[in-house]
Amino acid sequence: MNLILLGPPGAGKGTQAKRIVEKYGIPQISTGDMLRDAVAKGTELGKKAKEYMDKGELVPDEVVIGIVKERLMQPDCENGFILDGFPRTINQAEALDDILDEMNRKIDAVINIAVPDEEILKRIVYRRICKECGAVYNLIYSPPKVDGKCDKCGGDLYQRDDDKEETVKERLRVYREQTAPLIDYYSRKGSLQNVDGTKNIEEVWSQIVALLEGIKE
Repeated sequence: MNLILLGPPGAGKGTQAKRIVEKYGIPQISTGDMLRDAVAKGTELGKKAKEYMDKGELVPDEVVIGIVKERLMQPDCENGFILDGFPRTINQAEALDDILDEMNRKIDAVINIAVPDEEILKRIVYRRICKECGAVYNLIYSPPKVDGKCDKCGGDLYQRDDDKEETVKERLRVYREQTAPLIDYYSRKGSLQNVDGTKNIEEVWSQIVALLEGIKE
């Protein structure tokens, strides 16, 4: 089962991807993991990627695409994979199609965990983390009993810099800009499956399992 996972930051992709890995025994492949793996192994593409990463620059498409191809040819991907964070652009999606054609494989489903921006903002902007034990709260959905204090250890709660409203809005703007064309691309191919990400974790998981079991049959 070859899958792509789409969804804005804060949609719960990471949580659901872990469950897919556990239930179906296929590896989760994220662009970041692939790049680090290629660099650690010292492959030719890994060396190229390292040059850009060391300068703090984005790794060009052709290098990322080459690394994806290397990763998909590894034995643990024989029974399937979940791509997380790739493709990000139409160019990457078309290159992925070419790679899979060469391997005589195809994408079985593109799971889009759909969550509106206002819900994402509530989830991320109102998130607070304990400085001492790392416990996570949400001022709307799971507030601490005492304002600004952790229920578990009494530590101070803080807001991460990348959880600030302006930062989250910018991340969402970039995501929508990059991903809207991909949603359309896979929709036209008939492989897009929308999942209602506003539900709780268990309900989202139930939706995903239902559609994956449908694919397996």
